[in-house]
Amino acid sequence: MNEVSGPLEGIVVVSLEAAVSAPFATRQLADLGATVIKVERPGGDFARHYDSVVQGESAFFVWANRGKQSVVLDVKDDADLAMLRALIAGADVFLHNLSPRAAADLGIGAQQLIEKHPSLIACEISGYGHGGPRTDDKAYDLAIQAEAGAFSVTGTDTPSKVGFSVADICAAMYTLTSILAALVRRERTGEGAAVHVSMLDALAEWMSAPMYAAVYGPGQAPRTGRRHHAIAPYGTFLLSDGSTVLIAVQSDGEWCSLAEHVLEDASLGTDARFATNSDRITNVDELEAILSAELASIPVDEARRRLAAGRIANARVNDLRGVWDHEQLRARDHFHPVSTPSGVIEMLDAPFDISGWPVPHGPVPALDEHDAAFVQSVIDRGRAQ
Repeated sequence: MNEVSGPLEGIVVVSLEAAVSAPFATRQLADLGATVIKVERPGGDFARHYDSVVQGESAFFVWANRGKQSVVLDVKDDADLAMLRALIAGADVFLHNLSPRAAADLGIGAQQLIEKHPSLIACEISGYGHGGPRTDDKAYDLAIQAEAGAFSVTGTDTPSKVGFSVADICAAMYTLTSILAALVRRERTGEGAAVHVSMLDALAEWMSAPMYAAVYGPGQAPRTGRRHHAIAPYGTFLLSDGSTVLIAVQSDGEWCSLAEHVLEDASLGTDARFATNSDRITNVDELEAILSAELASIPVDEARRRLAAGRIANARVNDLRGVWDHEQLRARDHFHPVSTPSGVIEMLDAPFDISGWPVPHGPVPALDEHDAAFVQSVIDRGRAQ
C-alpha cells in the first residue's frame, strides 16, 4: 500500500503552553501530522526543568513535546506580543493554558480571537473553566485530582493520588477531540470555533460512574486499593512463588468457569454466597479468602494454565521497567529512536494506527529551535488574510 499523507498535514498549530495539559494535546496534533509551533517563555517551559533523567532532559518534557518547533517570546514585551498575535493570525489552530484572566488581558482569549479571525480554531485549557467563583484560581494536576474526587476513590485507608498526571492528560485528550471536531466542522462550513476545556470538567466526567453510584446509591464507596469496588473477583492475588497475578471476572458465567478451572470446585459457581456479582460483592472477603488460599498454593505457571483453561482474563502486575520490556509492545515495534537536544533516545510510539501512514518520530526541540523561514511564512500568511 502506498503511504498517504498525515491526517493533519498542512495544519498549522501555534500553542502558548507550559507543563503538561496543553503540551500533551499539541503533541498528539504533531503526531497526527500537524506542524506545531510551541511558544515558550524566556528560559523555556518550566517542564524542561522538572528533572534531567532522560540523558540530561526532563522526562515530562520529552514525552509531551516531540515533533514540535520552539519559539521563545516574552508576552510582556510589546514586540514579542505583536509577533505572537501575527503567528496566531496565520495559524489554523491556537491553544493556550493560561488563566482566563491572563489570556483576556493579553487579548488572546478564545472568544476574543475568533471575533478577529472567524476561521481560527482558538482553544484554551483552564483549571476551573469560565464563570463561577473559581475561574481564576491556579490549578495543577494534583489540585484537580483532589477537587474532582480522584483522591476519594484511590488508595486504601488513606486517600491517594493517581500515580500519573491524570487531570492533565484527560484535559489534553478532550482538547484534542474538540480541536479535531472543530477542524471537521470548519472543513464543511469554513467556521472557526472558540473551544474551552476545563481540567475540573474533564476529570469530573471521568469520575462520573462512582459519583452517580455515591449520589444515587448508598453513599461514598470505601476505597478498595488492589480490588475493584463493584465487581468481584477483580483484583490482585499472590501465588506460591511470590509473584502476583491480577484476575478479572466480569460475568456470572466467567465466575462459574473460574470456580471449575481455577478453584477446581464447580459447586462454588452456583453457591448462594457467590452466584451473582451482587452476592460476590456482599461476600467479597469470604470469596477472596477462598481464592487467595488456592492461588497461594500454586506457582505462576500452574495459575496461568488454569486461567487459560477457564478463559479468565488475567495479567501480570508490571513495574515500569516491565512495561518498557513488555513483549507485546516490543513484538509490535512500538519503540523508535527520537532526537533530543542531548542526543538520541528510544521512545514509545503514539498509539495511533492509521492505514498507510507511519506515525512520525519528530525530534524534541531545543529552546528556540525552529525553522525561521517557516515561522515567517506563518506570519506572512496571517498578514495576507
